[in-house]
Amino acid sequence: MLDLSELNFPVFEERLKFMEAPSGQVVDYAERFRKADGIIIVTPEYNGSFPASLKNVMDLLTEDWKGKPVSICTVSSGAFAGTQVMQQLLFPLWKIKAWVVPSSMQVPRVQEQFGPDGDVLMDTEGWERRTGTFLQDLEWAIEARRRMAAT
Repeated sequence: MLDLSELNFPVFEERLKFMEAPSGQVVDYAERFRKADGIIIVTPEYNGSFPASLKNVMDLLTEDWKGKPVSICTVSSGAFAGTQVMQQLLFPLWKIKAWVVPSSMQVPRVQEQFGPDGDVLMDTEGWERRTGTFLQDLEWAIEARRRMAAT
């Protein structure tokens, strides 16, 4: 798991492949990203879009997103569950040719759904079912990509 708030990357200036002396954090992030079979993006919605830190890391490794299975989970403190950020995020992911898995997960009123430590506060069975489907669809895409690479 990579938490962008913990990485504290500098504002994007150049893709990693063009950097003369990237920081250790940037190199570590790139290695971990490249080794990942798939990516789950969990993002809050801010004013109808996603945080600049997410765009920052997308631009850092543009070529490495190509064909990588990506599932999206959006969270919001309101009732719409990040539906606007979902739309905003799709275009740049498509542009860098990430394989966006069609199923997604939206979390409305996140403060009512989960406690501070991540415990489910309501509808545990529903969240387990939705999470299971969400992860199965990503696993399917990862396996499909693995099989295609083997041929």
